Amino acid sequence: MFFKRVPEEIRNILFHVGHPAHVHFLKNTLWNLQERGYNIYIAATDKEVTLQLLNAYEFKYDVVGKNVIGMRNKALNAIKMEIKLLKLIKKYEVDLLVGVGSIYMAHAGILTRRHYINFGDTEISKFDWLLLPFSDVLIRPTCYKEEVHGDKEIRYNGYKELAYLHPNYFKPDPRVLEEMELSGDDRYIILRFISGTASHDIGLRGIRRGTEMDIIKSLEHYGRVFISSERKLDRNLEKYRIIIPPEKIHSLLYYADLYIGEGGTMAVEAAILGTPSIHIESTSKGIATGELSGNFIELRDNYGLLYFYPDQNKALEKAIEILENGNSKKEWQRKRERLLSEKIDVTAWMTDFIERYPDSFYENKN
Repeated sequence: MFFKRVPEEIRNILFHVGHPAHVHFLKNTLWNLQERGYNIYIAATDKEVTLQLLNAYEFKYDVVGKNVIGMRNKALNAIKMEIKLLKLIKKYEVDLLVGVGSIYMAHAGILTRRHYINFGDTEISKFDWLLLPFSDVLIRPTCYKEEVHGDKEIRYNGYKELAYLHPNYFKPDPRVLEEMELSGDDRYIILRFISGTASHDIGLRGIRRGTEMDIIKSLEHYGRVFISSERKLDRNLEKYRIIIPPEKIHSLLYYADLYIGEGGTMAVEAAILGTPSIHIESTSKGIATGELSGNFIELRDNYGLLYFYPDQNKALEKAIEILENGNSKKEWQRKRERLLSEKIDVTAWMTDFIERYPDSFYENKN
């Protein structure tokens, strides 16, 4: 890994943000490093509400590309994005590269001999062969099932979602309830649909198209239903869409009585926030994707915070069981407290690792 140059001093750091979840994951670390005098630069991909979030948190950034659909388009887009990254590395005299599963940043690191710290955010990826050989460090949670990067891999005792949902950084804002025309006593459920265009979502199955209203009608017996969706919704579903600034979604998730849907990240977020959480997704062979993800298994088996199913009917049965229990929310909050007592402050760990790299790498390996 160290055929690349190791700078005598790290001052200029370039981060690649390719998804809204990356903004949340990195934001507190970015602020910490800025406060400590580092020059922080952000290369952003225009995907969903990524730029909106960066603006909301008042980050300066350079747009290096847009999210595109289709493998051929993604391949052509990758070349354009990597060229723009190379220009930014030269422009800002970058010492270190950091990203979240960014193939583009890994390749730029090879071409410029800069070290690339890659935070892994999924165990399900068909494109690790394009990423892992070109990363200098792969950082992943201890709960992930298999080691995939040999002596370059570092583990931490936490979840990526704790980087922004740990109580040291996240305080739920009850004013979000007023914006949604809810009182503190109103029950509500968040239903999530994903676009299915991300590389790690290709070939996976979620909620069957055309059955959405059946699910909503079943859930509406227990409270209002709100939809969070990456994809375009039919006219009869659009009225359920959540319309609040994206930076407020976690407060809304915190106060919810249930989360159910296709989004894996949001399922874990709900669980960590102490909201009953159900994930619906399967492989082409009908296996629940949660069975392939160490964080999902740990949150289910060790903490009882998250359930996952390949079949939406079984998921809906579990949802109704949870909603029928008037104490579910309090039970989940107690489970959350236990989880927090056993996990680290991920942001503090990330900040320290980046700030003291490469010494931090050797210390953690040992």
